Amino acid sequence: MTSTALSYEVFINDPPRQHNGALPNGEAKAFPPLATTLVHGEHDAVLVDPGFTEDQARAVGDWVEGKGRRLTNIFITHGHGDHWFNADLLARRFGARVVATEGTIAQMHANVGARPFVWDRVYPGIPDSPVTAATVPDNRFALEGHKLVIVEAGYADTDASSVLHVPDLALVVAGDVMYNGAHLYLSETSLAGLDAWRRAIDAVAALGARSIVAGHQNPALDDDAERVTAETRAYLDAAEKELAARETALDYFTAMVERYPDHRGRTVLWATAQAVYGIRANPGDDPVQHIAGAWL
Repeated sequence: MTSTALSYEVFINDPPRQHNGALPNGEAKAFPPLATTLVHGEHDAVLVDPGFTEDQARAVGDWVEGKGRRLTNIFITHGHGDHWFNADLLARRFGARVVATEGTIAQMHANVGARPFVWDRVYPGIPDSPVTAATVPDNRFALEGHKLVIVEAGYADTDASSVLHVPDLALVVAGDVMYNGAHLYLSETSLAGLDAWRRAIDAVAALGARSIVAGHQNPALDDDAERVTAETRAYLDAAEKELAARETALDYFTAMVERYPDHRGRTVLWATAQAVYGIRANPGDDPVQHIAGAWL
């Protein structure tokens, strides 16, 4: 039985700057804005994708505390560390449980393993990040009598991506299956093929949400599901055309900046360009070395 109405709010984490040079156009490198979502009822709340630095944990934690709800669960949409490395800090602060799918938990372990080679070399202030997430039966849990459904979407910007569906709000908190006014990270997807991501988008679209919260977004944009879905698909189509037409990473970067001059996350765009063209030029190499090296 549902007892109270649900609402959701979004907190945009300030992007930490990288300390390893600039982009080809001279801009300082910076991570794209990350959306952290709080779904709440009258007394309890669920947090989605809290971020990755200690500073972000403090900011998100203070924001949550100011809402006056009891935080019961922290849901992680996928294994990329920027969405969850600080989850343990917040779980201990609020006495909350960390929840994820089995596939995401495996990816979380992989990202912890990558910390010394990528994350800790680029970004300061990342706390200890033990993987404490647990699965829930049938990928479902509840918030004040309302069902929350974890939907496994497959390969988006990484494998084992999932979203949180809140049917009573017609809401999907989409992690990185959807982007909203930000450049898509295609380095890993290039190995699976962009059609894998298109299938993930289809899986989310089939849920019929009115609102979609994208993991990386321009804070000035709304969460209109139809627009977010269409623009994510259109970006994949544009990227596919430019990757086929452009001969170098710089050519691709420049072409996509021209197509999307207002998109956030040009550091992600440049990392994608370097990784994809590095893999393309060195077919005998382990692609992971190009994917990781593109951030350094």
